[in-house]
Amino acid sequence: MNKNLVFLGSIVGIMGAVLCFLAGLARIAGYYYVLGYQSTTLFNVGVGVMVFACLLKLEEMAARHRE
Repeated sequence: MNKNLVFLGSIVGIMGAVLCFLAGLARIAGYYYVLGYQSTTLFNVGVGVMVFACLLKLEEMAARHRE
């Protein structure tokens, strides 16, 4: 189970970083809306996804410590 949390945390973290990167590129290129959403909103969602990834990895570390 712990390996699954680490793997899921890594995948989710990469997805969040890519989303932030794409939102930043869109904003720099002058596109204020991407797929109907503001680029700043997509950036905030990317940050939230990366925070979720951090929480997944933190839970794995806490579970390992409890065992």
